[in-house]
Amino acid sequence: MNIVWIGCHEEGVAAFRTVLENGTKVNAFITLDDASIGKRSAGSHVYQACCADYGIPYFQVDSIKSDRAYGLVQEACPDLMVVLGWSEILPERLLDIPKIGTVGAHASLLPHNRGSAPVNWALIHGEQTTGNTLFWLDKAVDTGQIIEQREIPVTIYDTCETLYRKVAETNAEMLAGLLASLQRGTVPSSSIRNETDEPLLPRRRPKDGLINWEQSGAKIYDFIRALTKPYPGAFTFLDGRKWLVWSAALLPVSSERNGLRPGEIAGNAYSFSMPANGILVGTQKEVLLITSVENDQGILFSGRELNGLGMEGTFGNE
Repeated sequence: MNIVWIGCHEEGVAAFRTVLENGTKVNAFITLDDASIGKRSAGSHVYQACCADYGIPYFQVDSIKSDRAYGLVQEACPDLMVVLGWSEILPERLLDIPKIGTVGAHASLLPHNRGSAPVNWALIHGEQTTGNTLFWLDKAVDTGQIIEQREIPVTIYDTCETLYRKVAETNAEMLAGLLASLQRGTVPSSSIRNETDEPLLPRRRPKDGLINWEQSGAKIYDFIRALTKPYPGAFTFLDGRKWLVWSAALLPVSSERNGLRPGEIAGNAYSFSMPANGILVGTQKEVLLITSVENDQGILFSGRELNGLGMEGTFGNE
């Protein structure tokens, strides 16, 4: 098969490596240019090194909707296009080129959580199960015929990074199975109906990371772990300064019983164990322990370093 691969996000790296290690030839790889990939969260430059190792033509575009991208795919004349870790919707003229079709993956159990940032939204919404779906792309958003799905449990310890790692593993497994079927001459699909009345998940932007301290500690904990690295991060303000919150712990302690208002700093937690130090903050319900922050000058403070900041007052919107 003549395969063209399109990708830029880390979630597609494991599948790309697996396919190459299994001896499948990729005829061309298309990704975003450096300026464009720098604007995306979790963009990966690993693909370039892999392409160099395996002698795969490597191309950069500013958009998959551009004439340059169309020309590259048309010239490659693929039997199959693989699109993993890509946020743009492919134009219909591009989807019409591959002889077999275009396969993609979406990090949810479609038709649930169609749209942007499904892993981040699953954490924000407190979902205990998510998944990954391999499907045939069509001109609409995440509506194509489903090939296979894998369920992924969400634990209290997961973050956007750990869940995307699990998504990457299932991408590799499902795509390897698909390619094996295609080599045998079978074009697989499932009987799962990809239909729903759910609205599309909206795109998330860095400005959407503002913490609402009027929520419960559990919801704020979910919010922080949904937006932590490699994403832009949840943030708050204290005395006019912006603070990114990279990690936190949820304490089953009542803010109200301890006389704490939402966002009010209660003081510090001290421990000989580095990760257990930090800032205690009230919420609408539970107390939150902030264990890693970054100030507006890009300086990171974790553990005991946080205790040396002497923070007082109440976190808020500005």
